[in-house]
Amino acid sequence: MEFFCYHRDRAGSAALRAELVEDHWAYMDGFAAELIARGPTFGAGGEVPTGSVHVVDLPGPAAARAFAFDEPNYQAGVYRDVLLRRWRNLLGRTMWEFPGGRSGGDRYLVLGLGPVHTTGGAGDGDGDGDGGGVGVGPGLPPRTDPGDLIAFGPLLSDDGARWIGTAALVRAADPERALGALDPVRYAGAEVHEWEFGGRR
Repeated sequence: MEFFCYHRDRAGSAALRAELVEDHWAYMDGFAAELIARGPTFGAGGEVPTGSVHVVDLPGPAAARAFAFDEPNYQAGVYRDVLLRRWRNLLGRTMWEFPGGRSGGDRYLVLGLGPVHTTGGAGDGDGDGDGGGVGVGPGLPPRTDPGDLIAFGPLLSDDGARWIGTAALVRAADPERALGALDPVRYAGAEVHEWEFGGRR
C-alpha cells in the first residue's frame, strides 16, 4: 500500500535539521526497500529547505502514521505539519529508475489538492464529469512528457475509495511548466516547490 508523506518545515528550523541529518538518514535506511521516492523541498533559489518528501510502500495506514511521526526530525520539532495520504504509483517505478538520473534540469514537487473540474475527457471514475469525489483519480498528464515524470499518482482517502488530490515529482524548465503535470484537472489549490533527489550524500 503506497503512501505520500510531506513533512513541512517549521520556520527557523534549518540549523536543527542540519544537526539531525545523520539521524534522519539512519531512520530512512530502515525503509530502503520500501521507498519509492524521497527528497527535500526548498524555497525560491534552492537554498533553504522547506520540507521533506517520502513516497513509501507500507502495510497500511497505521504503519504509515508510525513512519511519519516516529521520524527523528518530526520528534525533534523540525516540522510544523505533515501531509500523509494514500497514493497510487501510476508510473510503476521508483525515482531511482527515472531515466533522467539524479541531476540535470530543475525538479519540482507539484501538489493539486481538491480536484474540482476536469476537461478533455479525463475523469475521476464516478461518471459526473466534475473530476472530484469517488474514483481512482487522474491518468497520466497528456501535456507533460512522460520522460519528465519522476513520480506521479493520485492522493487518496485511507480506504483508497476517494480521490482527493494529485502529487507529482517532475522535471521542468520552470514552476509554471511544472504545474502542467496537473492538467487537465483543475484543483481548489495547487502548489509547486523546488525539489531534489534525496538520500545520503
